[in-house]
Amino acid sequence: MSNESKDRERLSELVDNLSRADDVKLNRRAFIKSTFGAGIALGLATIPFNIAAFVRSEPRTDRQFITTVEALERGKSLEFEYPGTEPSLLVHLKNGEFVAYNNKCTHLQCPVFYVEEEDVLLCPCHRGYFGVDGQPQAGPPQRELPKILLEIENGKIFAVGREIHHGA
Repeated sequence: MSNESKDRERLSELVDNLSRADDVKLNRRAFIKSTFGAGIALGLATIPFNIAAFVRSEPRTDRQFITTVEALERGKSLEFEYPGTEPSLLVHLKNGEFVAYNNKCTHLQCPVFYVEEEDVLLCPCHRGYFGVDGQPQAGPPQRELPKILLEIENGKIFAVGREIHHGA
C-alpha cells in the first residue's frame, strides 16, 4: 500500500462518524431557534406569577407624618427619614409651597442642605447646587434629587410616596 492510499484510508476513518443528517439538525440556525423558543417559553411561564402578584398586591401604606404646617416657617427646612431610614429634607419655600427630596446628593451621596438666602439645595462636598425643583443647577451632580410626594391634610404634612425621576 502506498503512502497516498494510507492517507486516504485515515481520512475515511475520520469522517466515518459524521452524518449529514446530524449536521442539518445541529447547526447554528437550529441553536438560535431553540434558544429563542426557550426564552419565549420562560417568559410566558412567568405570566401567572405576575398576575398573582398584581391581584394580591396590598394598598401601599407608605404614608408617614412629618410635621405640621405651623411648625415649619417659610424659608426653613426640616430633616426627616422617609421611606424607612432614608434621610430626607422637607422645605417650606418662600412662596408658601412645601417640597421634599431625598437628602442625598446624586453625585456621591453627601447630605444636601437648603440655603434660604439663595433658595437652592446645596451639597457642600463638591459644591453641587440643586434648584428647589430638585434639578441640578451647578457642580458635579447630573441627576435630579428623588422627590418625596407630600399630602397636606388638616394642617399636617405627610410623606406619601417617592418619585425617582420627576422631571422639571
